[in-house]
Amino acid sequence: MQDLNITFIQSNLSWQNHQANIQSFQEKIEQIEGPTDLIILPEMFNTGFVVKPQEIDPLAAEESLLWLQKTAQEKQTVITASMIVKENGNYYNRLYWVLPDGSFKTYNKKHLFSLGNEHLRFTAGEETLIVELKGWKIKPLICYDLRFPVWAKNNYHSGNYDYDLLIYVANWPAARAYAWRSLLTARAIENQAYTIGVNRIGKDDNGTPHSGFSGVIEPKGEWISEKAENMESVQSIRLSAKELADYRSNFTVGLDWDGFELRSKG
Repeated sequence: MQDLNITFIQSNLSWQNHQANIQSFQEKIEQIEGPTDLIILPEMFNTGFVVKPQEIDPLAAEESLLWLQKTAQEKQTVITASMIVKENGNYYNRLYWVLPDGSFKTYNKKHLFSLGNEHLRFTAGEETLIVELKGWKIKPLICYDLRFPVWAKNNYHSGNYDYDLLIYVANWPAARAYAWRSLLTARAIENQAYTIGVNRIGKDDNGTPHSGFSGVIEPKGEWISEKAENMESVQSIRLSAKELADYRSNFTVGLDWDGFELRSKG
């Protein structure tokens, strides 16, 4: 593993206006100084958290993916974000992990937010995704997934961990900001992994305010990024491979983790 340079972008989002959001993130990405290995944008970065996907411009997903691919190529970095995608008649809240060569992998949000009726119009994913970058194994998840620790649980086998970095992209409301910060911290500690949460700010068209609090948490549970509350923020941080390895070596809690097997509901 090599050290990993990550950049997260916390921003307000224009409601159902993918072109305006693309332009906004383009301007922010141009502000990044120096090389970065990974750029992380919020959940539904191109529309805001819309639960009536039929109202979205049919070209939004295609044009947004093309922009992600173009940006990854131009910046020679990986870029990740989620957006609404229609496939075989079903809508998904889909995260894209886009490489500089334009290829990509995807993860469909598993836990749909029933309180906001997301489950009525979207289809839940069934598979997790673990990707690799500079020797790091990375597990990206989406917003409400944060409340379900079993879905994020790391495993340890013969000196190897399932992953080293956990990422959540989100539209997490300000009313539950304390839970957001607390759960991110818990996920980092219990999984002995760096954890990153990238949230939006601003009020959406449903009148729901978002306060951001995006950040990077190291495996002991300390937030190592600058406080980002109710403000747009572009932060680049280096994740230390040595510090992660040393901590895991000195505090071998992974040896005592419980084994388990996930089963589908029903």
